[in-house]
Amino acid sequence: MRQYDADVLVIGAGPTGLTAAGDLARAGRSVTVLERRPHENPSSRAFATMARTLEVLDARGLADDLLARGHRAPGIRLFAGAYLDLTQLDSAYPFVLVTPQTNVDAALCRYALDQGAGIRRGVEVIALDQDDTGVTVTARPRDDDDPAHRQTWRASYVVGADGAHSTVRSLVGADFPGKTVLTSMVLADVKLAHGPRGGLTVGTTREVLGFLAPYERHDADGSWYRAMVWDRAHQVPDTEPVDDPEIVDTLARAMHADLGVVDIGWKSRFHCDERQVAQYRHGRVFLAGDAAHVHSPMGGQGMNTGIQDAANLGWKLDAVLRGADDGLLDTYQDERHPIGERVLLQSGLVARGATLHPRPALFLRNLLAPNLLRIPAVRDRVAGSFAGTTLRYGRRGLVGTRATQIPLAQGRLTELQRTPGFVLVRERGAQPPTAPGLLQAERADAGPAVLVRPDGYIAWAGATADVPEWVTARDPVPAVR
Repeated sequence: MRQYDADVLVIGAGPTGLTAAGDLARAGRSVTVLERRPHENPSSRAFATMARTLEVLDARGLADDLLARGHRAPGIRLFAGAYLDLTQLDSAYPFVLVTPQTNVDAALCRYALDQGAGIRRGVEVIALDQDDTGVTVTARPRDDDDPAHRQTWRASYVVGADGAHSTVRSLVGADFPGKTVLTSMVLADVKLAHGPRGGLTVGTTREVLGFLAPYERHDADGSWYRAMVWDRAHQVPDTEPVDDPEIVDTLARAMHADLGVVDIGWKSRFHCDERQVAQYRHGRVFLAGDAAHVHSPMGGQGMNTGIQDAANLGWKLDAVLRGADDGLLDTYQDERHPIGERVLLQSGLVARGATLHPRPALFLRNLLAPNLLRIPAVRDRVAGSFAGTTLRYGRRGLVGTRATQIPLAQGRLTELQRTPGFVLVRERGAQPPTAPGLLQAERADAGPAVLVRPDGYIAWAGATADVPEWVTARDPVPAVR
């Protein structure tokens, strides 16, 4: 049995695990990712990258390439003529980027490898034990029962990012309470001769649901879309094959039109649950992404929430490894668990709203939704919540809000954040304090000085002359707030 060591062991090479691995390696930590699949997953359910996630990706130098390969949808066409306009988002990315998750996975994989993380595929975890100084993980080649081929890993911390059927979650004994919301949903890539243009489109009747998201892929005979369909009268197990006529028929009924299906590529049947663990932290083991929470795909939140889980956790693990108080790691639960709850709630509301059956409820939905979304305050609140730009940590004040939108005298914050660490944004005209190694910038507006955490959220606000003492130390580590 071979023995290996790492500062942090990440289980799962999806977008959540790769973000965590890349961030930790960029900070100088030794990181290895163990992934059960022997090869990169060629198919994936996620297709929507939201504005806040694009900001996170830009802080890692990844956004521009993804933008060049995807479709920028300015809004979402809902039922009864309702339209959610995203063009007013307070972000450099006032849209949802439609691109297959495989593109995001590939970008994050390059990022993790470029920063020095190791990725081992075809390796499955079978045991986990932790003590006061670290975690011991036993793994083996996938489906290989030979004890001679087992591997032992010793790490200070483990990140369980191994999806909805998480082995790590089972090994730490965490329950995954919740329920199934919708069954027999179908995802597919379809080429349409007469597909809708512009944003994302939802179509419904009392019996069926259809959803279309345009890719930036056009052929002479049509354009490609990610489609999702659901038929109340056709509820079968996930293992039931998906026939092309099922997709064509359900999509036409939901969209009230023959869209001219030219071709159907990848397709899959699945069910969606609403589940969340009570605790994201289990000693030295942390759950993130789908290992911690799953929900309806309506709203496109899953991949985005997982990436932001990892961005929140990674810098905290690095800080504690550098000497910060261990209590800093408890703030991962404090900050991200409520966000997970909110995502479950809003995704569930969209799913239930799109599949309403009673006529009185449908009447009220179709009456209220279009009118409410025409009110700017309601529109901006709903759009910001789904885009992630209005999500915050804490209830009031600047601390806990995202700092990405602050205008700087030169450049933008996400460019500075490509170097790991905190960023001090001084007031306009303020002299920079002596702080070896601290990234600094000057505001272009009249706002206060802020200290920005590595994940892009404000840790402190005030006057430059009053920055906390730990900030100006040669090797700063954050206090627990």
